[in-house]
Amino acid sequence: MTRKLVVVGAGMVAQRLVEALRSRDLEGRWHITVLGEEPRRPYDRVALTSYFSARDPEELALGDASLWDDPLVTLRKDDAVVGLDREARTVTTARGRVERYDHLVLATGSSAWVPPVQGADLPGVFVYRTLDDVAALRGYVEELRTTRPVVRGAVLGGGLLGLEAAGALRALGAQATVLQVGTHLMSTQIDLGGGEALRRLVNDLGIGVRLDARTTRVRPHRRGGVGRLDLADGARVDADVVVIAAGVRPRDELARAADLKIGERGGVVVDDACRTSDPHVSAIGEVACIQGACLGLVAPGYAMAEVAADRLLGGAALFPGADTATKLKLAGVDVASFGDAFAQTPGALEVVWADPVAGVYKKLVMSDDARTLLGGVLVGDASAYASLRPQLGRELPGDPSAFLLPEGGGGAAELELPDDASVCSCNNVTAGTIRAAVTEHGCTDVGAVKTCTRAGTSCGSCLPLVKKLVGTELTKQGIAVSTALCEHFALSRAQLYDAILVAGTQSFTDVVARFGTDPAARGCDICRPAIASILATTAPAHVLDGERAALQDTNDHVMANLQKDGSYSVVPRMPGGEVTPEGLITVGEIARDYGLYTKVTGGQRIDMFGARLDQLPQIWKRLVDAGFESGHAYGKSLRTVKSCVGSTWCRFGVQDSVGLAVMLELRYRGLRSPHKIKLGVSGCARECAEARGKDVGVIATDKGWNLYVGGNGGFTPRHARLLAEDLDTETLVRTIDRFLLYYVRTADRLQRTAPWVDEVEGGLDGVRAVVLEDSLGICADLDAQMAQHVASYEDEWAATLADPDKLRRFDSFVNAPETPDPSLAYTPERGQARPATPDEVAAARRGEPVLVAGTTLEVRS
Repeated sequence: MTRKLVVVGAGMVAQRLVEALRSRDLEGRWHITVLGEEPRRPYDRVALTSYFSARDPEELALGDASLWDDPLVTLRKDDAVVGLDREARTVTTARGRVERYDHLVLATGSSAWVPPVQGADLPGVFVYRTLDDVAALRGYVEELRTTRPVVRGAVLGGGLLGLEAAGALRALGAQATVLQVGTHLMSTQIDLGGGEALRRLVNDLGIGVRLDARTTRVRPHRRGGVGRLDLADGARVDADVVVIAAGVRPRDELARAADLKIGERGGVVVDDACRTSDPHVSAIGEVACIQGACLGLVAPGYAMAEVAADRLLGGAALFPGADTATKLKLAGVDVASFGDAFAQTPGALEVVWADPVAGVYKKLVMSDDARTLLGGVLVGDASAYASLRPQLGRELPGDPSAFLLPEGGGGAAELELPDDASVCSCNNVTAGTIRAAVTEHGCTDVGAVKTCTRAGTSCGSCLPLVKKLVGTELTKQGIAVSTALCEHFALSRAQLYDAILVAGTQSFTDVVARFGTDPAARGCDICRPAIASILATTAPAHVLDGERAALQDTNDHVMANLQKDGSYSVVPRMPGGEVTPEGLITVGEIARDYGLYTKVTGGQRIDMFGARLDQLPQIWKRLVDAGFESGHAYGKSLRTVKSCVGSTWCRFGVQDSVGLAVMLELRYRGLRSPHKIKLGVSGCARECAEARGKDVGVIATDKGWNLYVGGNGGFTPRHARLLAEDLDTETLVRTIDRFLLYYVRTADRLQRTAPWVDEVEGGLDGVRAVVLEDSLGICADLDAQMAQHVASYEDEWAATLADPDKLRRFDSFVNAPETPDPSLAYTPERGQARPATPDEVAAARRGEPVLVAGTTLEVRS
């Protein structure tokens, strides 16, 4: 006899329950009725922000729509449940429908919490929870934009949802400022160091952030709607629209009215079998108070749905505990947190690695013997998240710090996941299950494995690891491994480069439409910057032009390198390390006038640190007027050509190394590539320019120049290898032209020249045959493409200074463009200013004799 299951709520967790039950209930023991208050079938709330670009609710719909055509499944939409009679085992809907049940599952989720702030009910104040919420927000902002040149938005709450809401406002063309009550963003998931790094990255997106900012009142505008916000510290924030993302509360009102046991902080209390105090009623998802807490993440909700389905079919499953790992992508900014991210385990050790230039902060929490992984925080680069999270509670092979190094840096031991390691926490898929999909079920690509196991079908954060596991298993079986760039393109980067070049496509949208697996897809953080890099050499245009600006990595957005304190460094190009006294004076005057810390770099130029975002255009105006250009220290492109003084001054020099270095640097400036490129030119065999540690090294001989390729420094230093000997200058330059463009065309993303030379067909001999003997017949094309690059080059900063639209990216606060960032604080050291430490800032606030000031701090040695 078929029994009757009623599910109250039609969200993501309810969908998972129905899928799990129907996939296992082969005998048709249960008829399922799902009652939802929204007028649509379950959709992906995690991807709510994408609705602003997709604009079609159906694109967010979950799973296979045929699920709802199952005769044993009934979905009733737009009809909220308003009453629960446990004695009669019935629920009553707002439309008066009465549904009888044998078992009831509450999956009502949670609702947005609105703090008790005066004015929170004004028109123009929104919450951010459902598709209807974001549709209403979109309509309101779009209407404001018809009458106001600038729409100012404020988001109350700097957590996951608040940052998503801020990103949505930006996507709508509004200015956005996040007001966070606590000391840093995402304070529930990441530590203070990660929060600071995240704040800087969010600022780079054009989103303002105010910390320790508690809103006390929302004041109306004289023309209606919202006008401004009053803060507890007396400050005010102008705002035309306000989004409240201050937290959620479980939707337990139905359970309360039915006298089910409720947790101290809300939520329906359930045991590890997801049963409530009534054996005929279960609760799953955010409404359930399980193991003493309500969990606001989808992965634990899915686990509860699986437990409930198993129990309904007579199983004995128990909730395994919550995986609270979090991974967020906000317009390309990666944030991830997992395990004991705050190092609360007694004796826990923290291993921290930060790259201020790249805007990256990473931390691993280890056991007291530094061997077992307990947790981690990743900001700016979460590429290690997929492989590290499954290692929680396990010993890491080798030095933990090696796992924090950037991609391509090398050093980390290869992780071999045990079969029981969880890879996809959303769908509870282990490494062993993925391996079995390949070895036992005949899956030969990631798509087939996803279909077979459901791994990577929810949030998708585990897909890099899934891809790696699938590739490893296929390789073991002698099966060719897919080299597809990502799930949005079936082509490798090299194949995609050729396709774009031949087709002449000039925009990301056109590339996706023509070569993507889904013409309507919006890409990911793998393919978007990769295509931006490809288009830079196939269809040259300014890095901030139109759609291309949104494709760039973090530092390219402001054409400067983000530093650990939120300021930026400025690096003007000094070709070959050569600079005139007048140029040095200009740099010195700028550094003095803006209080910038100056240091000579390893690439033989001068880096100026501590510039505020709003100061960058002013500084570059003076540099450009003095004849300087962008040094591209922020881009995956040519950085520098280092040289010794050569035959002009040195007694041992046999060629003019400086003259050649200057010529090469001016020739290849602005050339975008899969990774950064460095060149070196030494005037004799003594190698004072360390040219063999560069991607392209040139060493003078009595007969001309020896050319070396594939070298680099860093954590895995490589000596460049000899490509050709005793070349004359014309042949040398032509050979470097072809080598660089062959690399640009065929290397994988983020692959430096050293591993590329190892992996490209034929290795070094193959490269030699292509660039010197034209074995592929492409040298004429390579020569023409380099000629186009040289002819079309323009200085990115000079072009930006002439474009008011691009200059608007450099406001410190989008709502207060004239206000400098007050969080920047400096103290003197060795005659210059350096960032003040948190202890020094705190001491200064206590009135102790510590000199701390803003970036205008004047230092006298």
